[in-house]
Amino acid sequence: MKWLYLIAGIAFLVKMLVMKNPTLESLDVSIVELVVQDSGVPNAVSGIIFRNRLYDTIFEVVVFTIAIMGAKFLLANEQPSTLVRQFTDQPSIVLARLGATISALVCIELAIRGHLSPGGGFAAGVAGGTAIGLIAITSPSEWMEQVYERWKASTWEKISVLVFIVLAAITLVGIELPQGELGTLVSGGIIPFLNLLVALKVALGSWAVILVFIRYRGLL
Repeated sequence: MKWLYLIAGIAFLVKMLVMKNPTLESLDVSIVELVVQDSGVPNAVSGIIFRNRLYDTIFEVVVFTIAIMGAKFLLANEQPSTLVRQFTDQPSIVLARLGATISALVCIELAIRGHLSPGGGFAAGVAGGTAIGLIAITSPSEWMEQVYERWKASTWEKISVLVFIVLAAITLVGIELPQGELGTLVSGGIIPFLNLLVALKVALGSWAVILVFIRYRGLL
């Protein structure tokens, strides 16, 4: 029986290497152009993530949320760390905060214009999380906690997830905003809003994880 499986596997491999795909040969327009026309945004990656694969993207956001909740749950029973390792020399602090400023600006740019140029919500959220992390390693942990609570970041994180799921569900049903003029800031229908929500979710979620690891590990 093993020989039969081996022969079948070899035959399937030969088929993939030798036989051509007739579907791809019949396309007169590139797949990228089709995605751009369908989504109304020049960034085909954003078009795929927030339109063609929107159902998958919903669960990617949910998985990220569960990961944050898991980090809090796993460390909840541990004793908070009494030692927090941070930068203390002034040159490192200046460079870290300069990097945080640049990362924050990149976050805003990618969140607003991610549907027009390379980038998008996930990349913007990572840039925002990087900015928060750089501030965290140069600032007192108590101050970071106070700012997090004062701006109710945890609440906004949950709201962004819920709004994203609702807008995505409405889009999947078939209700869409006008696409607008291709290449302009106000274009792409619902995609720019989804970009902003994902960026907010990832940045605030990263902030929550950073605070958890500072509190219970003393490390980033």
